[in-house]
Amino acid sequence: MEVTALGWTLTIAVIVALLALDLTVGVLRPHAVGFREAAVWSVFYIAVAVAFGLVLAHVSGWEFGTQYFAGYLVEKSLSVDNLFVFVIIMGTFAVPSKYQQEVLTFGIVIALVLRVVFIALGATLLSLFSFMFLIFGLILIWTAVQLFRHRAEKREVDENFLVRAAKRVRPVTDEYVGGKMIARVGGRRMVTPLLIALIAIGSTDVLFALDSIPAVFGVTDEAYLVFAANAFALLGLRALFFLVKGLLDRLVYLSVGLSVILAFIGVKLALHWAHSDLSHGVPQIGTPLSLAVIVVVLAVTTVASLMKARRSPDSEPARAPEGERQPR
Repeated sequence: MEVTALGWTLTIAVIVALLALDLTVGVLRPHAVGFREAAVWSVFYIAVAVAFGLVLAHVSGWEFGTQYFAGYLVEKSLSVDNLFVFVIIMGTFAVPSKYQQEVLTFGIVIALVLRVVFIALGATLLSLFSFMFLIFGLILIWTAVQLFRHRAEKREVDENFLVRAAKRVRPVTDEYVGGKMIARVGGRRMVTPLLIALIAIGSTDVLFALDSIPAVFGVTDEAYLVFAANAFALLGLRALFFLVKGLLDRLVYLSVGLSVILAFIGVKLALHWAHSDLSHGVPQIGTPLSLAVIVVVLAVTTVASLMKARRSPDSEPARAPEGERQPR
């Protein structure tokens, strides 16, 4: 796929403009986000991502359009799983509702920067060493097994190395000081829990990139499409958090579905390596089939989760930040 400098420039300009919009809404105008507002923004970001894919397919052909949509679905589904961790972080640090947008928006900026680094590194490795397809495939299969094995376990924020280090380097205030991340209290400069929460989200983004980047390279080896799919999936994450945070614990089979998708893509990458380096007789999995498998697995996962939640209405709701916890 040939992408001109103008194409890259326009794509990056659109993403930067959307990111600036997110920063304006989330940081310059801090407020508690309601369901209606979150739904409107979520629909907006999904519509923008779909519109981009349709324009891409019209300009470059449906082969690349299908690859983009497959990559976008993979990244979006993995992003929903990441929201579990974000909910836990917000609850652990009792981030006030009106500041949750700020933490999420800066977290998205950090994630985008990290994704660019990982995408450039991944594209370079794949172009230089064909066996990296096998390595990426094995990483995804291992991740899928671990995700399935630990699907019912709670994720601990306090084990985060950077969070522990930040608390040792600087004293932390007991309470939030407005929207500040560093404040002077009693004559001493101290960090606030808001900065600690941001560090927790930013550092977990590193771990998220370790499986999401190989996963999207499993459906397309075009760096441009990998970047676009990641960017558009991440940009809608702030609104999606407020839309689904009360429903996350109802998606009881999400980790199972994601483990199936990651394992499937891992096998796809391994077969691609074997076809290229061992024998052309080894079958490959095409992008249309990959897209179909991803859509079917996500649909079955969602329907099964909702049916399970309907049969067990007393299941424990998702953890909510302080002041929003639902009574038992």
